[in-house]
Amino acid sequence: KDVQKEREPHVYLSKEEVKEKIQSYNSSVTDKLKMTLNANGIYTGFIKVQMELCRPITVQSSHSQGRSAPSNQETAFYLPDGCVNTLHISSTNTVREVIEALLKKFFVADNPAKFALYKRCHKEDQVYTCKLSDREHPLYLRLVAGPKTEMLSFVLREHETGEVMWEAFSIPELQNFLRILDKEENDQLQMLKNRYAAYRGKLEEALRGVLKPG
Repeated sequence: KDVQKEREPHVYLSKEEVKEKIQSYNSSVTDKLKMTLNANGIYTGFIKVQMELCRPITVQSSHSQGRSAPSNQETAFYLPDGCVNTLHISSTNTVREVIEALLKKFFVADNPAKFALYKRCHKEDQVYTCKLSDREHPLYLRLVAGPKTEMLSFVLREHETGEVMWEAFSIPELQNFLRILDKEENDQLQMLKNRYAAYRGKLEEALRGVLKPG
């Protein structure tokens, strides 16, 4: 169930409270992805983000990395369902910075403004998905919820705009989308041809059996 972002007040924890929560968190970790508290009060740790993208992403090749303008070295493809990525971040990193870091890690050339980070949590035997604001701190949410992803997990999606805002995409991106659609259309057409060819073969075989003398 998708719901609007709940207005949850950010509880400012003292350094001692943070230390206690991190100790409790680390004692419950089962995948070695523990948090570390620094002397300045900033803590670091890991979050896992599940990619739930409906549209293809544009990825830079190694030759085009670092260029601001689109190039022919960019390709678009669909990410497989359920793809999960792990990021090492600090308590000062915001949602917007996490999105940018996630896209940069995998050389995604799309504008970060096209994406939003959601939290998925269990409440009263139901699963809720809430969009996070750009200035929230994912590692703080992870610390408060504990390490169990059943209690809290993060999901990257495209912004829900009702309809796709095609003007937000570059010309090379749109051209890549068209190529993907052409390929999908050809694949579906070939599947239909193969299916009917198989039916035709079975019918012809049945006819030969009926018409066979004797």
